[in-house]
Amino acid sequence: MLKLAQLLQDIDVKEIIGDTDRNIVSLESDSRKAEKDGMFVAVKGTTTDGHKYIPVVASNHVAAIVCEDIPSTLVKGITYICVENSAEALGRLASAWYGHPSSKLKLVGVTGTNGKTTTATLLYEMARMEGYKAGLLSTVCNYIEEKAIPTTHTTPDPLTLNSLLADMVDAGCDYVFMEVSSHAAEQRRIAGLNFAGGVFSNLTRDHLDYHHTVENYMNAKKKFFDMLPKGAFALVNADDKAGAYMVQNTKADVYRYSLRSDADFRGKILETHLDGTLMSLNGYELHVQFTGRFNAYNLTAVYGASILTGFNPEEVLVNMSRLVPVSGRFQTIAVPNGATAIIDYAHTPDALVNVLDTIREIVGINGEIITVVGAGGNRDTGKRPMMAQEAGCRSDRLILTSDNPRFEKPEEIIEQMKVGLSAPELKRTICITDRREAIRTAIQMSKPGTVILIAGKGHETYQEIEGVRHHFDDREVVREAFSEL
Repeated sequence: MLKLAQLLQDIDVKEIIGDTDRNIVSLESDSRKAEKDGMFVAVKGTTTDGHKYIPVVASNHVAAIVCEDIPSTLVKGITYICVENSAEALGRLASAWYGHPSSKLKLVGVTGTNGKTTTATLLYEMARMEGYKAGLLSTVCNYIEEKAIPTTHTTPDPLTLNSLLADMVDAGCDYVFMEVSSHAAEQRRIAGLNFAGGVFSNLTRDHLDYHHTVENYMNAKKKFFDMLPKGAFALVNADDKAGAYMVQNTKADVYRYSLRSDADFRGKILETHLDGTLMSLNGYELHVQFTGRFNAYNLTAVYGASILTGFNPEEVLVNMSRLVPVSGRFQTIAVPNGATAIIDYAHTPDALVNVLDTIREIVGINGEIITVVGAGGNRDTGKRPMMAQEAGCRSDRLILTSDNPRFEKPEEIIEQMKVGLSAPELKRTICITDRREAIRTAIQMSKPGTVILIAGKGHETYQEIEGVRHHFDDREVVREAFSEL
């Protein structure tokens, strides 16, 4: 329970109608959960506007309503608070409600199109190797020290987010590493958080179903760096043209990492194999258990962010060799016939390019690559032919299949992907809607030395069809198929 006046100290208020000297028993943005003597924040979302439900929550005798538009009919006994942006206000209110947990932690955010999960997770692992208690907020799973907490969004809503951060404070965590999605930045889910640093990986086409243009998508990412405070660090990929743009207006101290040129943190690939890479970091040579140029970028970012976060540089170098790949990210599985299956979350054209170019570099021009890939339903349709095009020109055989069709017909998604293929590529392509059958077919087609890339779902353990999640794990399906060889 908190005083309303105390909660309002952190938000910009345009107008208040009613008494602020009163107790608030709960904070909600979901009208179905709003309760007597609580506060309801009416947020204008992408699918619904919380202002529509103000009459409903008013009838539940809430104590206060935060909104962008004061309703024409006011209910006696309710305090109305008008703000410029209620989503921004919700983030700040949530932080205040949970006692500003981010100010009691060293919180580092990671944003970009690809590499967020790997970078954030490895930083979390690094902190624990360094002997610190740490938390992780990621696409795959949230962690409070060793305690796993299932996740539904890359970045949770403000109330869930601050609740998790408060639990991390209570657990004695020193550091927290979190993925910051473009949706979260645009929707102000991170408003009110106190970041010690931010990392930018790269920017390629993604989420245009929501942002509509690449420029909007890029600006959403930039908002995260705009909000970083003085004294924080901003570590950006100098080899990505969006890197310089991200930090144009930041108050944070800017640092850069690169594989191509001089930078504060310089990585270099010396040798590449399916089971690891020999690379150097700022001139120090080491072997890491990761493969591919994209992972070399991730590791260079981890190295730089670890040092900027305050970890011992010598211990960081030693621990870099101990880090292991994140589940579903270039995860290799040996096939009994001598082939290799690689499970990867690659679900954008650029991510497919990164993974397939890495595989080709290892197997050589005469090696065989079979790619199994689909595209998610009810998402950016423009990237579907682009994904097929990139996979088709880099694979010896291509199998187009279902991903998470959601509320679309998988056959129609596959047809949209086929548009990106040339006539010769189409001759090397087969379409199998059933993803299980597609994976089994790829394995049956393989021979010793073949690399089978199964892309798109990575760590996911479900397939979403018509709004229902069915258990489905690419890794399990691969191993099941072994018995048929």
